[in-house]
Amino acid sequence: MAQITLENVTKTFGAVTAVDRVSLTIAEGELVALLGPSGCGKTTTLRLIAGLEIPDSGRIFIGDREVTRLPPRERDVAMVFQDYALYPHMNLMDNIGYPLKVRGVPREELRQRVQEVARRLQIGDLLDRRPSQISGGQQQRASVARAVVHEAQAFLFDEPLSNLDAKLRLEARAFLKHLQHTEGVTAAYVTHDQAEAMALADRIVVMNHGKIMQIGTPLDVYRNPQNTFVAAFIGNPPMNLLPCHLDMAQGVLVVAANQAPLDLGLLRERIRVALKDGDSLTLGVRPENITLGAEPGPAAIPGKIYVTQPLGGETLVNVEVGDQLVSVRIFTEELPPLPEQVWLTLDLARTFLYGPDGERIV
Repeated sequence: MAQITLENVTKTFGAVTAVDRVSLTIAEGELVALLGPSGCGKTTTLRLIAGLEIPDSGRIFIGDREVTRLPPRERDVAMVFQDYALYPHMNLMDNIGYPLKVRGVPREELRQRVQEVARRLQIGDLLDRRPSQISGGQQQRASVARAVVHEAQAFLFDEPLSNLDAKLRLEARAFLKHLQHTEGVTAAYVTHDQAEAMALADRIVVMNHGKIMQIGTPLDVYRNPQNTFVAAFIGNPPMNLLPCHLDMAQGVLVVAANQAPLDLGLLRERIRVALKDGDSLTLGVRPENITLGAEPGPAAIPGKIYVTQPLGGETLVNVEVGDQLVSVRIFTEELPPLPEQVWLTLDLARTFLYGPDGERIV
């Protein structure tokens, strides 16, 4: 396996900049998820690594070798596609062994290597079947087996689980994570599914409009979003983002939705250094970092319960704060009645402030 490095890579299609000066290093043996909405540049980035697209500027390395302008066959990478790309007229033995066949590997060695990989991926008893004769999850494993048998320097996954139903997706996710850890593969993994990225990746690269918005471990990206885009994109439900402004004289934030003053408490001195009176800000807080109460408090804002959504081990409560809905996650079987006036107390140690440009201030 080898490290993947992108240095200031840019790719345009006409007037559209699909990838904008992206620099990224995927360490040997690391799985990095490229995460973002449709059109954010994640798939184009993967295609640039694979050699299916050539950058307008910048350089790409696999290991110590620059591959910026090399064709795909000379990059020594294996790609797993969304639709698995299995040949329908071939059985799994021939599908999985195809990369070895085109490299001229002797038939007996090919057969042994395919059988070994198929056994490890628990499809060893399906090698005489065609893709149409096996399930979607088994097809996905066959596609991965074809990549593994190639013994490439790096693996590139392009939304490989998106065609599976919910149950199979969970099973396949566990399988891929186990495979990555046992094989120690270097992998770039494209997905728009944040749960998939959080579960699988060593690090997540959040992208938007061709740019990298944040890079970090799954927990770091979740707990410390550096801008409002990441805050709103990561999490289910996402972080609550409340427009507000600073009233320095009173030492409070005034929430725009209902003009409620919020005592800054421990944040006061940090904010005095970074901000000035009247600044327009966005207050960010995760649903699990808000508690519901019947009494006001210094770090609380009033609201009225809009709806409750029991989800088994937890309940999602939507609270009207002025003209905005705020999500609160509670872990109790006792549901608050509707409609009820409540106070939302924020955990200020886990609250963020973002400036007018959407970048994190505190």
